[in-house]
Amino acid sequence: MDYRLRPATPADEAWQLAIYAGTRAEELALTGWPPEQCQAFVRHQHAAQQQHYRRHFADSVCHLILVDGDTVAGRLWLDERADRLHILDIALLPAWRGQGLGTCCLQALAAANGHRPLGIEVELHNPARRLYERLGFVAEGAPQGLYQAMVRPAGARHPQPEECLP
Repeated sequence: MDYRLRPATPADEAWQLAIYAGTRAEELALTGWPPEQCQAFVRHQHAAQQQHYRRHFADSVCHLILVDGDTVAGRLWLDERADRLHILDIALLPAWRGQGLGTCCLQALAAANGHRPLGIEVELHNPARRLYERLGFVAEGAPQGLYQAMVRPAGARHPQPEECLP
């Protein structure tokens, strides 16, 4: 799949909000709230997430995932740590899910950083956890609340299809 990463800028805030909203759409559909209340909730939660990442992971970088040239498909937020490259967030717009783009991004990231571990934290009941396990991530320690830390050890072998090369 043809894609590339580009560091997000303040001008990308509308895309960032749309990507975040896509991650909460199913959950909010169950609330019965009016659209205005859902939108206000999403704006508030998105701002809180952005503030949290910037405060606690000041050196992290948020990248937009672009396909077909400059079409925004999602984001990949990375934090360079002394012991690993940590994925703070990977999220795709709903229209781009289920097409292998997330898999390609993670495989390319693993291939480019094969000399050190990749880390991620995932909600215990998130279906994406199965994807991470297929890509060589394993549980790291006991779950913490609703989240499980996972790590893909350095040098773990999982072939990367040619179509996943950025």
